[in-house]
Amino acid sequence: MLVFFVATRAVEKSQFGETVLAGMDKISDPLWNRLDDFVRVVIGAFFVAIFAVGGVYLTPDLQTPAEWVSWLQLLIAFGVFSKRTMPFSAAGIILLWLLALRDYDLFHLLDYLALGVAVAGYLVLASSSNPEWRKHRFEILRWGVSIALMWSSLEKFAYPDWFYPLVVEKPFLTFGLPRDVFIPMAGVAEFTMGFGLLWTPLIRRLSAITLFIIFNAAVYPFGRIDMIGHALIMAIIVVIAADHTREIHFLPRLKGSLQSIPVGLAAALVLVSGSYWGLHLAFYGPSGREVPAVEISTHSYNPEQPHGPQAKGGSPAADASSAEQGQTGKAVATGEKSPATAEFEATFEKMHGPMMDGIRHPDTDVAFVLGMISHHQGAIDMARVQLKYGVNPENRELAEHVIKEQEQEIEQMRRWLQQRGIDADSAAQGQ
Repeated sequence: MLVFFVATRAVEKSQFGETVLAGMDKISDPLWNRLDDFVRVVIGAFFVAIFAVGGVYLTPDLQTPAEWVSWLQLLIAFGVFSKRTMPFSAAGIILLWLLALRDYDLFHLLDYLALGVAVAGYLVLASSSNPEWRKHRFEILRWGVSIALMWSSLEKFAYPDWFYPLVVEKPFLTFGLPRDVFIPMAGVAEFTMGFGLLWTPLIRRLSAITLFIIFNAAVYPFGRIDMIGHALIMAIIVVIAADHTREIHFLPRLKGSLQSIPVGLAAALVLVSGSYWGLHLAFYGPSGREVPAVEISTHSYNPEQPHGPQAKGGSPAADASSAEQGQTGKAVATGEKSPATAEFEATFEKMHGPMMDGIRHPDTDVAFVLGMISHHQGAIDMARVQLKYGVNPENRELAEHVIKEQEQEIEQMRRWLQQRGIDADSAAQGQ
């Protein structure tokens, strides 16, 4: 990608580069002349679409049981078609992100923040009567998508196991490469093309066209819901590809030289990855506790396509040795207790006491939540035993799904108790 950027910039500095840009301008003229209308229609259509999906915040990946959130999305959609109400729609978008903080980790919502701020910023700048403000309206969209792509690309290095079920389910995505080679390569490509959106006109437009092809290629295999989730990104990429602007407002002298490209890419890598891992350390500590997956390049939840990290300490499973399997089979045949059976029983015994203590709480709502926390933890522990000893691919996938979803629900229930000043552990013990 670095070679591509340098070669593109070398062409761009020549007369041929200006000819290429002029040709791209001519092709995109009809869209460029109505670009604001295009952006507003797409924003409105996106919020109507997630209103129709129902039960989500900013994308189908971020789910909520609050029905009124959908009606707020419909108001946002209507508000984008008048300059007077566009700032209110912008405020509504930021409000949706803040509401999502009730149910999701702040760290894993930061790429959504970049995109949300970009769209909200566009609405504010586009509705402004100040020409100096308005001229930056497409630029803020470009920065938002660029930061979101670079940030989310690092998840392929931080949480590669989130993507394992995806490449198992759809192996054609890897083009025959091993998953541990393909996933980092995809992360590198996503980061560098996100960086390309911030550079000179020809580099950013060609990066946008490449990204548009990649995102569109994912629509058919992943379906319409995935298309809705990526609709704003895809639309902004189209805007970048159609943008006739030659002006460079940020570091124009630096971006003019060929030597600045590797320097700029290295600086972006240090800044974004430093921020990512620094905040990861601040949120989760040196041990980097495992967290539920919020995104797979789309942070998706789909009960028909379970995803998520495997349990720690997983699994001889599919590649377990024949000696281990033979010992387990022998124990079953002779009536002896297998190691898996012993661990399943231990998880039940561990769960039973706290669950019974929890449901004895005098407040029915609190009793329900306390009992469910212990019940969910028991299910997680059983799923980890399955991953340790089980070999059936379907059951292993189900176990991964149980761990991911029930860990997330435990976090939600613990937050509910914490908001009411109740410590889950002491309350379950009747203290």
